[in-house]
Amino acid sequence: MFKRIMVPVDLTHADRLEKALGCAADMAKQYGAEVVYVGVASASPSAIAHNPQEYAQKLKAFADAQAAARGITAQAHAVTSHDPATDLDATLLKAIADTGSDLVVMASHVPNVTDYIWASNGGTIAGHAKISVMLVR
Repeated sequence: MFKRIMVPVDLTHADRLEKALGCAADMAKQYGAEVVYVGVASASPSAIAHNPQEYAQKLKAFADAQAAARGITAQAHAVTSHDPATDLDATLLKAIADTGSDLVVMASHVPNVTDYIWASNGGTIAGHAKISVMLVR
């Protein structure tokens, strides 16, 4: 049913993604799909990486570790953004096409009052993607 599952990851908060990571791995095993971990980072230095190349290496190490630990096939897809805070949704929607994914499994939070004013990233992706999106809370 699915061939490539995209999982957006924030390496700064990787510890909060366990449910989504587990769900994506289970689905990958069930369907024999590949998982693509997509990370979006700024070109300027951050707490995670000093530059885009270092970020890409760390995302690849994360993908390799997930593949080994969960028994799946995985790859990393790092994207550099001028301002991830403002263009994250558009960057993730473009990554869907760039990676050829046919499912997105994405961690999300329980909706709160601000989500009625500003849509969550997961809500925006689910509302605009042309493929299936599973939000995991």
